[in-house]
Amino acid sequence: MKQSHSIHPAMLKMCAAISLAFAASVAGAAEQKFILETDRIIVKYKDALPAGKTGNLAKMAVPMGADRKAKLDRAGQEFGMLVSESHDIATGAKVFKLNGRKALKDVQKLAAEMMARDPSIEYAEPDRIMTHMATANDPYYAQQWHYTDTTGGLRLPTAWDKSTGSGVIVAVIDTGYRPHADLSGQILAGYDFISTAAIGNDGNGRDSDASDPGDWVAANECGAGRPASGSSWHGTHVAGTVAAKTNNSLGVAGVAYNAKIVPVRVLGKCGGYTSDIADAITWSSGGTVSGVPANANKAKVLNLSLGGGGACDTTTQNAINGARSRGSVVVVAAGNDNMNVSNASPANCSGVIAVAATGKTGGRASYSNYGTLVDVAAPGGDGSFSVISTLNSGTSSPGSDNYAGYQGTSMATPHVAGVAALMFAAKSTLTPDQVESMLKSSARAFPATCSGCGTGIVDATAAVNAALGTVIPPGPTITEVESNNTTGTASLISTSGTTVNGTMASTTDTDYYRVDLPAGKTLASVLTPGSGTADYDLFVYNSAGTQLGKSENGAGAVDSFSSANTGSTTSTRYVRVVYYSGGTGATNGKYTLKLTW
Repeated sequence: MKQSHSIHPAMLKMCAAISLAFAASVAGAAEQKFILETDRIIVKYKDALPAGKTGNLAKMAVPMGADRKAKLDRAGQEFGMLVSESHDIATGAKVFKLNGRKALKDVQKLAAEMMARDPSIEYAEPDRIMTHMATANDPYYAQQWHYTDTTGGLRLPTAWDKSTGSGVIVAVIDTGYRPHADLSGQILAGYDFISTAAIGNDGNGRDSDASDPGDWVAANECGAGRPASGSSWHGTHVAGTVAAKTNNSLGVAGVAYNAKIVPVRVLGKCGGYTSDIADAITWSSGGTVSGVPANANKAKVLNLSLGGGGACDTTTQNAINGARSRGSVVVVAAGNDNMNVSNASPANCSGVIAVAATGKTGGRASYSNYGTLVDVAAPGGDGSFSVISTLNSGTSSPGSDNYAGYQGTSMATPHVAGVAALMFAAKSTLTPDQVESMLKSSARAFPATCSGCGTGIVDATAAVNAALGTVIPPGPTITEVESNNTTGTASLISTSGTTVNGTMASTTDTDYYRVDLPAGKTLASVLTPGSGTADYDLFVYNSAGTQLGKSENGAGAVDSFSSANTGSTTSTRYVRVVYYSGGTGATNGKYTLKLTW
């Protein structure tokens, strides 16, 4: 624990300053509830392709055409809504504005009507508004118990003997950041993805300035009956937990204090749109977003301390699939509504690491969501024990640097993102699936009741040890057996970790593989083309043949998709490999498909 000795004196010196700073920050910690309205809808046409699909960039933004627009207009008229085109996003979908805020249930009806009128629409769904996941708190605790406490803490100091996060980039997809002395030198160039000036509160739409001007709101500004609240500086608090400077005799320590932060702004006044968040996920992980400069600092870890109600939407799931295929880990807050996470998005999306919150006793925090889709838990604070991090003193516009204690799954999530950064620094070749598996298998048992909180409390030292010392036994490698061109003739894969050596025999070839997925397991499918010019796509279906998801990255890129079995019995999955472009045959049509659960 040699690192802890040099950190604690600095922490003790800050106790009084932290205590005095809290009162100025309470307004920003107000609890956020789900927003059940939106004024935008997302529509994806079948002939539109994601950005970066080699050779088909022109198809990404498919012109509307009079016929398509007329069908949308007639659908809108059925519900008294006007539909106007806004912009395209990186998944290939289009965003349309409505004439004012409408109830989500009504926009869902509009989406169904649009699809019924126009069979060329792949999907339509409300552009839901997400909010950050901080909750209210009163008393504050002037030390970072959440790192060091033997019962409820992260067991972090001994991990620092082996890794401090050097060389790893973490994207904090949140409200942006405020310059802060304890984050000096930790912040890389980010981006503001908020497409609406009123939400952005900075006088414009998307731009390269990811700084946070404040997200304060007046009473009823975010909807009838919603109270006024001060600026939260939420992204700055999250960034400090991930990577605040350490051993600098100032303020707080970060979990991965030698990692760097890319601030990505998606939340402003009243929250942020799903479509903006999806583009932020794509860009942060190194994907292409039309009209936005390429990200020079691709993040290995994406922290999303945000969410809303309902099932995982297709737009977000596609963005997550893309991020994972580019090697990025996506860590998401489970939510603060004391309910099953199956109704909290994006924590209920496939392929994410969903994080519940524990208090100092190591039991589930009173507010934390729970359920079988939660992967792990981490300290988020409860009762009189909060998570201390960097903040700003301004109640509306920015003020001076300060520190404050917040509570929430928003605060638990950057603990896990920081540990993932420590793991990548220890072993840079880890895959997203390996990081998740190691975090879950190395987590320690709950010292208090935490039903539905995943496999345990993340143990930083054990996770880093796993990254350094674990040699993952290779699964079996088999050769594709034809014919497997239908679900009825699909090749059965019965062993987790199996790698299939397959071939796209012709431009019309399609290969099906069947997995009987046990209850509570998540199937991770990873498709790797055999050459840089080959473009094959990945689809996953349930036993009835209903498509659960897909990945359609460009030539030479890896495609991946994860599908969870949340039921109580075994459920069949069909994984399909489809030719799109590039080589075919025994020499030029090779690919590998790895299936793990």
